[in-house]
Amino acid sequence: MSALCAERVVAVTGAGRGLGRSHALAFAAEGARVVVNDLGVGLDGTPHPDTPAARVAEEIRRAGGEAVAHTDDITTPEGAASLVTTALRTYGRLDTLVNNAGFLRDRMLVNLTDDDWDAVVRVHLRGHFLPLRHAAAHWRAETKAGRTPTARVVNTSSGAGLLGSLGQANYSAAKAGIVALTLVAAAELARYGVQVNAIAPAARTRMTEHTFAETMAAPATGFDPMAPDNVSPLVVWLGSPASTGVTGRVFEAEGGRITVMEGWRPGPTADEAARRTPAQAGETARRLLAEAEPPAPVHGA
Repeated sequence: MSALCAERVVAVTGAGRGLGRSHALAFAAEGARVVVNDLGVGLDGTPHPDTPAARVAEEIRRAGGEAVAHTDDITTPEGAASLVTTALRTYGRLDTLVNNAGFLRDRMLVNLTDDDWDAVVRVHLRGHFLPLRHAAAHWRAETKAGRTPTARVVNTSSGAGLLGSLGQANYSAAKAGIVALTLVAAAELARYGVQVNAIAPAARTRMTEHTFAETMAAPATGFDPMAPDNVSPLVVWLGSPASTGVTGRVFEAEGGRITVMEGWRPGPTADEAARRTPAQAGETARRLLAEAEPPAPVHGA
């Protein structure tokens, strides 16, 4: 049986640790050649004297795979462009982009600084947009040259982006933006042979093992539901040719569970074909709310 991603070239951002590392190793195990991106910063995004991208690339090579480290900042146009050019110069192609890089600066809203907001939105949302834009430009050029690719993008949202999370307004807003970006990109890039999906994973990483210490703790024996390796099989499948026809979707992945998320859809509605007074609008809104499904609770509420 041939490997699911044989001959494919896959770029994974934030692949030095946690989920990104698991994704990179899983792609390599399925025959992919991997560009391992990681800036090597601390949990809050500050500089850190570490080179995790090189370690993961070496780990893949020791296992018999092919990998190259990339340590540029993908939240800059130059760094995002070099991620794509590294794949092209090293392996001659780019087939799959997995946007995964991120960090946390958790604060309650009233204590959240401008810098905390900007830094988290920058790495998560801008850090998805820029690599996606440069990869999409490459795939569009390939299509115009008569070489329509079988390209895949897997973005990383979060339950915080779907439902909100107390103390994580910046992170939740950025992750919600990634879902919207995914939907638009899936619609716009389909003509170029590109499928774009997102995952909302739950796993033990640097960003979760302390914030959610009890639920993220590894069991003494048996199946470890919070191991990041549990999420990667879905990511690999979405990044492979086997996922043909699947695009514009969001999946939750946790342990052995995979859920197709169903986002905003029209619920109860009323149209009077005339302007309402504020009191009438309120009366209508309350009547419709009584007919609607209650919202899911915000995480931590």
